[in-house]
Amino acid sequence: MSGITDINREKWILETFPEWGSYLNEEIAETAAEAGTFRMWWLGNTGIWIKSEGNSDILIDLWASSGKKSHYGPDGRIRKAESYHQMARMSGTTQMQPNLRFIPCVIDPFKITKLDALLATHSHSDHIDINVAAALVQNLKKPIPFIGPQAAVDLWRSWGVPEAWLHCVRPGDCVKVGDIRIHVVESIDRTALITPPPYTSLKGSSCQDMDLRAVSYVIETPAGTIYHPGDSHFGNLYAKHGKDFTIDVAFGAYAENPRGVSDKMTSSDILRMAEDLKCKVVIPFHYDLFTNMAADPKEILYLWYYRKDIMQYKFRPFIWQLGGSYTYPDDIELLQFHHKRGFDEPFSQERDLPFPSFL
Repeated sequence: MSGITDINREKWILETFPEWGSYLNEEIAETAAEAGTFRMWWLGNTGIWIKSEGNSDILIDLWASSGKKSHYGPDGRIRKAESYHQMARMSGTTQMQPNLRFIPCVIDPFKITKLDALLATHSHSDHIDINVAAALVQNLKKPIPFIGPQAAVDLWRSWGVPEAWLHCVRPGDCVKVGDIRIHVVESIDRTALITPPPYTSLKGSSCQDMDLRAVSYVIETPAGTIYHPGDSHFGNLYAKHGKDFTIDVAFGAYAENPRGVSDKMTSSDILRMAEDLKCKVVIPFHYDLFTNMAADPKEILYLWYYRKDIMQYKFRPFIWQLGGSYTYPDDIELLQFHHKRGFDEPFSQERDLPFPSFL
């Protein structure tokens, strides 16, 4: 048996992270979507794995890195916000954003052995990850499309992702992946427009083209359609997208915004988005990721209960748990998720106790 002299920091890190090891990788690989259904897993933030009944697998916005790790910069001084950081542009703050990662890594990107497409909604670092790109390029047997707007494709290219993997899209495009059709629609992520390359100034410049910076996806499977807007704020275009597509499940970026910052949707915005999209199920995400913007999604559920009769809502919210799965339409009546509690067959074998009435 090894002792404390055999343990060092590197051994601890390699044996501990990612915290779920290959547990979720195995579940996804070994799970099939039955005919008439699609399966989804929440990987944290806006990271979603979708599996169709035809065994097509697509992965959106997986982030497997960390947020802040120190109060101090390389020079030993207290870190301040860079003047070009989107939160600094938005609010004029000089304080560093205290966005520590709040959740574990529930999937190991280097143990993904089967995937048909990787999607990124935009180029913010918590939605596009060099570690994920490296893992897929190194481990998959043949190229798959890395699908994203121009800013995301430019970033992948700068990391050394081969051209054969890159697929640049803009609103109006449609990409077929197995039995899945990926419709590209407009993003409403206004924060992306104030995130140009570092060390540039926006004062006096014209507004950037959102279609080059960020997109949203309408993912059409044989069993139903998913709406993934990345970090989109609330906007009137949701009603247009709800008119153009029949959406079954919609995601929305929800969190508590710090003072002077409007970066994520509120609980009321999430319900307005769902109503405009005319979806059947709305699922909040992103509220789990960073300590400084963590929120309680049950607020959405409580507000839905308060409004649903008078507003005659036709949709239901679903409050997920990290790493959990969702099957559509089987789970459409669920309001909240709980991981398997285990021990489904007690007393199925003889107990090893000192006497039968021990418990």
